[in-house]
Amino acid sequence: MKKIYLLVLVSVLLLSACGPAADMGHQDGEGVEAHDFWARAALKDGTSAAYMLLHNHGTEDDALVGASSDVAAAVEIHLSKMGADGTMQMIPQESIALPADGEVELKPGSYHIMMIGLVKDLNVGDEITVTLHFEKHEDITLTIPVMEAADMGGSGMDGHNTMP
Repeated sequence: MKKIYLLVLVSVLLLSACGPAADMGHQDGEGVEAHDFWARAALKDGTSAAYMLLHNHGTEDDALVGASSDVAAAVEIHLSKMGADGTMQMIPQESIALPADGEVELKPGSYHIMMIGLVKDLNVGDEITVTLHFEKHEDITLTIPVMEAADMGGSGMDGHNTMP
């Protein structure tokens, strides 16, 4: 009887170890995955931006519809776009489409998560928490490292320079 009890206990422990890991944005090949995330260093009361690669592993289209963080008074989805007058404009977006089995890169000079009215300095080496909100997928909460944009080569953590 003790062997059966021990076997059940070991099985339960092994199965619990196979459960969902702490949510760092990865979804083990299903649903939406966020990776290569980072945020710009910035001063209190200013603005910062978070960048990442979003991959929809699902068979259904989805959309990023918002984000939230306790480090800013407001968090918005923006698109940076060169205006006709040659100045960079940041255009608020209601959502970013995530096609089925597709990916979207949030990067400098393109889509990004804008954090407005920072409640504290974001220093290189800090980590911040940002929660992504989707149309269909459950929220994903990320612990994002703060870096200098120059450290990223303007291209994100994956080393691919995709800036226009």
